[in-house]
Amino acid sequence: MINSPIDEIKNKLDIVEVIQGYIKLEKAGANFRAPCPFHSEKKPSFFVSPARQIWHCFGCGKGGNIFNFVMEIEGMEFGDALRLLAQKAGIELRKQDPQIVTQKQHLYEICEIAAQFFETQLEKSKIGQEVKEYLLNRGIKKESIEKWRIGYAPDVWEGLSNFLMGKEYKREEIINAGLAVKKENQNNYLDSYDRFRRRIMFPIFDLNGQVVGFTGRIFEKQDKEETAKYVNTPSTLLYDKSRILYGLDKAKISIRKENKCILVEGQTDVIMSHQVGNENVIATSGTALTPYQLTILKRYTENLITGFDMDSAGDSATKRGIELAQEQGFNIKVIAMPENLDPADVISKNPDDWEKMIENSKSILEFYFDSAFSKDNSKTPEGKKNIAKALLPILKKIPNKIEQFHWIQKMAQKLEAREQDIQDELKKIVVQPVQVAQPVQAVEVGIDIFSNNKNGAGRKQILEQRILSLVLMSEENLHYIDENLISLLSIRTQEILNNLKKDFDFFKKPEITQELKDFLDTLSLKQEIEQENIDYEKEIQICAGEIKIMETKNRLDAISREIKKAEQEKNTEKVDLLTREFEKTCSGLNNTN
Repeated sequence: MINSPIDEIKNKLDIVEVIQGYIKLEKAGANFRAPCPFHSEKKPSFFVSPARQIWHCFGCGKGGNIFNFVMEIEGMEFGDALRLLAQKAGIELRKQDPQIVTQKQHLYEICEIAAQFFETQLEKSKIGQEVKEYLLNRGIKKESIEKWRIGYAPDVWEGLSNFLMGKEYKREEIINAGLAVKKENQNNYLDSYDRFRRRIMFPIFDLNGQVVGFTGRIFEKQDKEETAKYVNTPSTLLYDKSRILYGLDKAKISIRKENKCILVEGQTDVIMSHQVGNENVIATSGTALTPYQLTILKRYTENLITGFDMDSAGDSATKRGIELAQEQGFNIKVIAMPENLDPADVISKNPDDWEKMIENSKSILEFYFDSAFSKDNSKTPEGKKNIAKALLPILKKIPNKIEQFHWIQKMAQKLEAREQDIQDELKKIVVQPVQVAQPVQAVEVGIDIFSNNKNGAGRKQILEQRILSLVLMSEENLHYIDENLISLLSIRTQEILNNLKKDFDFFKKPEITQELKDFLDTLSLKQEIEQENIDYEKEIQICAGEIKIMETKNRLDAISREIKKAEQEKNTEKVDLLTREFEKTCSGLNNTN
């Protein structure tokens, strides 16, 4: 019987489908695997078990159930993860439940209601109809307006704020959501005005399609005052521009399917691209790629195509973001954009041209070469020098020496210079290292059951867990566990083995703790992944033998300390007794070996 929202969510949602919404999984027997999204690795050690509805990384030790994964990947508290998964499962949670009412939840609600407010203004106000006509004339279809939830912020100082306060949200919460600006006044009372006015509103969504912020584009021309063309939500508890990629919530499935991601600068570029079928397009919103964004993107693909003016980047942050992506192992291609045109302009004129430009994208190194040689005359000494100045720092950063040598050869050929001379000049180049992307940090959950500590208690713990994992594969394997071995094990392992002997399925019963169930499920998953023609009796005997040796050595160390103490006390009778015990224990150790 399902008696809680947590159980109901687990029953309705499949852990594989949820995790596939974040990272690429590949089939591995009865399970699925992927490179771990929580630490850097080349060989996949992250596994998902559909039968057990758990995940575990055997590299970093993180693991757990569907809730633990969402908490890790999103950096959420449990209440927020519960609310998010309930929404996915179509389960209504009671608002008064104190476990799920958080500050973040209020901000999510405020942003969602604000989006609805702006949508209504676009549809029902007179000026909103003018804005809609403008968007349609720009080539944005009605379906796209609805899909991307484009709206309009009216030219009213407190229109949205009053609307939200009418729904019993506090003014301070509206300010914290980035939708209002606090007024400077000499009195002690809190006052504010709407941040967005007379603007076309583009909601910004997180990976789960929840509204976390807005970009407002000015609509009415200003005669008397200079007004910023774009206004964005400031950093809030929900929105951080260094962590958001516009459109990724709608593009992630297509990115994974096509194994490439097209990066553009603006929201309109994304909307128009999706409209003509290029649904693997997202926007950087005019900012440089950040380590966090690259970590997120790497869950879906390692192939990036830039669809913005790279020439204008120069030595700007945009170029540094591209270099960071290269250092993180991304394959970068560049679309040659026509001068003074962005993707939305190209698409509105002829969508086929945009498709051809994507197909004809060139590698980032080819772009750098073409750009450098187009700006200077490669036949003159000054031109050669300028080209080398532009390209050598780029070649210096290529981590693969074989690939680097290919471009050295190409550069030598085009400059009509010796390869050795270019290599000599390359040695003189000193480049500043690009900031290394850090893995997504999140709350520690689950049990770190496979410690890398191979000595002492850590080594014994690994051996005990190996024995348990072998036993869990078949009830018959309990016959290989004798009482002498059990006596050498930790109290916890003894209890588990004794319970398994009484009832092999005891860990499936509802009365056992979730922590113990997760622990045993993870051990079973590990053994299931590793098993290949295993001789269970032999493997258990090997582990048991090593544990016995460890315990014997520990006993010898203890006897040695007692002998030393007896010698200091000049207790010859005790020394003789302990010496005989030491020799007997050594004999047992030799027999074990």
